[in-house]
Amino acid sequence: MQPSNDISVISLILEASVPVQIVMLILVGISVLSWTYIFAKRTAIKRAESQTRRFEDDFWAGGDLSVLQQAVASRHSEHGALARIFDAGMTEFLKARRSNTPADAMLDGPRRAMQATYQRELDDLESRLNFLASAGSVSPYIGLLGTVWGIMHAFLGLSSMQQATLAAVAPGIAEALIATAIGLFAAIPAVVAYNRFTNEIDRLASRFDSFMDEFLNILQRQVR
Repeated sequence: MQPSNDISVISLILEASVPVQIVMLILVGISVLSWTYIFAKRTAIKRAESQTRRFEDDFWAGGDLSVLQQAVASRHSEHGALARIFDAGMTEFLKARRSNTPADAMLDGPRRAMQATYQRELDDLESRLNFLASAGSVSPYIGLLGTVWGIMHAFLGLSSMQQATLAAVAPGIAEALIATAIGLFAAIPAVVAYNRFTNEIDRLASRFDSFMDEFLNILQRQVR
């Protein structure tokens, strides 16, 4: 290993050993995927919050629930997750009413239908979050692996020198530490995004739960 006057970040990456470069490439790929999922999930959650707010306004406006259900059924994707939960429950309630289901069992179908739709919608909102959690926890260790390998490579290179100097060992250690830096760059946004998205999805889930309870109470009053 020969000391180099050029210790810019780009030159250190290009001159790093192949294993360290592979580690850096993996981390860059994880970072790119993380940011892609972060932007996509941010958009999806914002849209879900907006659609939920609009549907709650429509629902509590006091109109005919059958008319609202027909409007939701005609454009599922535009009305959002809460509207689809409502549609599933209302559809089962109307079926039970047409089939003369006993009053004490009238709400069983709507409850199960809404719960199943609720779970599907929640699974969709939580998709890709596992990747962000994994990226946040694993990336620093992948970067550390590159750092350890790079430092080993740097000190092995010193064995061929008669006199070890700081100028000789510094570039090798610097290129090794870049792997850790890239690992942290990939991990920190993923962890922050995961925690924020989880909190926002939990708030939406609470709104869905509250709506289902209130909607079932409304249907129960109609059964009596």
